[in-house]
Amino acid sequence: MSVSSSSSQVAVFGGGCFWCVEAVFKPLKGVVSVTSGYSGGHVDHPTYEQVCGKGTGHIEVARIEFDPSVVSYDTLLEVFFATHDPTTQDRQGNDVGPQYRSAIFWQDDAQRESAQEAIDRLTREDVFGAPLVTELRAPAPFWPAEPEHDDYYARHPQQGYCQFVIAPKVAKLRKQFQDKLA
Repeated sequence: MSVSSSSSQVAVFGGGCFWCVEAVFKPLKGVVSVTSGYSGGHVDHPTYEQVCGKGTGHIEVARIEFDPSVVSYDTLLEVFFATHDPTTQDRQGNDVGPQYRSAIFWQDDAQRESAQEAIDRLTREDVFGAPLVTELRAPAPFWPAEPEHDDYYARHPQQGYCQFVIAPKVAKLRKQFQDKLA
């Protein structure tokens, strides 16, 4: 991981459990940091328990700080769409609830346009064989998750959820995006 610089940018993606999203984006070249958290809701400083209770409106997200001279936002979008199912409303596999929805919180007009173009292309090419439900959302406050969620996959690789849910996503990343890994 490189040191943060003034030229870095931020992407915020919700693609199911934030442990999965974090584990997929951390190994990419040009990613400076990945922080699990919550965005899009109406409660300040929500807790994991509150978000899982489905009453705050938050989505589990990863805030990705990246160096655009090394990895483009379009590449991040490509990885995002390749490593989760953007066709299921409020769920990823057995994780069910509004906090697991597919969402892109664009940070500026260029990100909004890139994300919309990616969705339009994937839809036009019928890549997933079903309509995409990924939501494009305006920038919203990001609330970091509790420290126990940081580096969850790296710290708990033998845990069942990590082996059966996260590991296949990381394996797909390694196979499909090998040239983009640090």
